[in-house]
Amino acid sequence: MARLFGTDGVRGLANRDLTAELALDLAVAAAHVLGEVADFHGRRPRAVVGRDPRASGEFLSAAVMAGLASAGVDVEDAGVVPTPAVAFLVDDSEADLGVVLSASHNPMPDNGIKFFASGGYKLPDEVEDQIERRMGEPWARPTGAEVGRTRRLAKAGDSYVAHLLATLPCRLDGLKVVLDCAHGAASVVSPRAFREAGAEVIVIGAEPDGLNINDDYGSTHVGHLRDAVLAHGADVGIAHDGDADRCLAIDHLGRDIDGDQIMAVLALAFADRGVLAHKTLVTTVMSNLGLRLAMEREGIRVIQTAVGDRYVLEEMRSGGYSLGGEQSGHVVMLDHSTTGDGVLTGLHLLARMAQTGKSLAELASVMERLPQVLVNVKGVDKNRCHDDAELQAAVAAAEARLGDTGRVLLRPSGTEALVRVMVEAKEAGQASAEAEGLAAVVKDRLALSV
Repeated sequence: MARLFGTDGVRGLANRDLTAELALDLAVAAAHVLGEVADFHGRRPRAVVGRDPRASGEFLSAAVMAGLASAGVDVEDAGVVPTPAVAFLVDDSEADLGVVLSASHNPMPDNGIKFFASGGYKLPDEVEDQIERRMGEPWARPTGAEVGRTRRLAKAGDSYVAHLLATLPCRLDGLKVVLDCAHGAASVVSPRAFREAGAEVIVIGAEPDGLNINDDYGSTHVGHLRDAVLAHGADVGIAHDGDADRCLAIDHLGRDIDGDQIMAVLALAFADRGVLAHKTLVTTVMSNLGLRLAMEREGIRVIQTAVGDRYVLEEMRSGGYSLGGEQSGHVVMLDHSTTGDGVLTGLHLLARMAQTGKSLAELASVMERLPQVLVNVKGVDKNRCHDDAELQAAVAAAEARLGDTGRVLLRPSGTEALVRVMVEAKEAGQASAEAEGLAAVVKDRLALSV
C-alpha cells in the first residue's frame, strides 16, 4: 500500500480522500504515539490546532480536536492562523503537539493534515510511520475527568505578530508594499505585521470566504500582485500561499523575484550582521546554479539537499546552520522559526531594503538566474535512471559541453513512472537543446517493456 504521509503531511481531496473519519483516526493514533515517546511529568498532554480558511477545514479541525480530546489530550484551538504560527505557538507555549489543517498552495477542494512535534518541528518519517501503523487499533478510552478538554486559544495572532516584529533588525518606515494574501491564512496577520513594522501597506487577496483560497491570487498566481505594484508605484510586492509558509516577491519594475533570489538577498544580509551561521546557505538540488555561483563569489558556502523543505531543515539542524530554503519560496530562518515562514521572510526582505536604501531589483541583481529547462519523461523505468551506462555517458557528455556555467540533474519522480530532466546553461537555447537531447536518451534507454 502507498504511504499515507507524503512529503508534507497527509493531503487529498477533502471529504473524499481526506475524510472526517480519517482525520479523527489520525489524531487518535498521533496521541497514542505521542504518549509513548514523551514524558509529561504527570500532567495531561497539550496540543495546538490551527487551520487555513478553506471550508473543509471547519469539519476536519473539529474531527482532529475530537480525536485528540477523546484520547486524553487537552486541545487549544488557534483558529485560522498561518502554518508557521502553529509551529511558533507549539514552541512558545511548550505544547506537546501541533496540528495544521491546510493544503498550502493547493486549490480549495483539497486539504491536508500536518503535525508538529514539541518544539514546533515537523515529525520525522519514522514517527509518521508509527502513527500510520497505529490507526484503527483497539484502545482503552479514557472516561470522566480523564478525557481531554478543548478551549479557544485567545490572542494567538497577537503572540505570533509580536514574535515576528521582535526578530526585525530595523523598522520598515518609508517602504510601500503590496501584500497578496491568497485569500488565505495570512489575510489578517501579514498586513498587521507589516503595518506595525512601519511600512505603508496595500492589501489584495485578503477576503477569504472559505472557497476562494489560492484562486487566481497568491504565490502561484502573481499577475494581480504585479499589476498592483505597478499601479500603486510600490517598492515591492509580497506573495503568500494559502497557509503563508511561502514568500515570493515582485520588484518595483514588476519583475518576479523567486525563492533563490530571496535567499541570496537574505544570506548577504545575515552575513553582514554576523548571523549567517558558518557562512553557509542550505538549498535543494533544484535551486538555480546562479545562486551557488553568486554565493561562492561572496564567500558563502552552499549545501544542497533533496527536494523538500523538511530535508533542508534536517540539514540545518544537524549542521547548526541558520538560513535555508527552496526556490518555491519556503525560506527557513532557524534562529526565528522552526519551519518556512512567508510573513517572516517578507519582513526581513524589506528590512534589508530599509537598511541598505537599495531597491529589491538592485539587491536581487547579486544573482543571475541561469536559464533552466525541465522536461518530464513519462512511461519509463525510473528505477534504472542512475544505473544505465549509456544514459550516464550521455549525461557526462552534456556536463562536459556545459562546463562550469551549466548543470544537469536527472530526478526519478517519487510518485509517478517518470524521470525529470533538468538542465541549466548560460544560454536558453543551449539549455533547451541539452534537455531535449537527454530526454530522448532517457525515453530510449529506460522505456518500459510491453
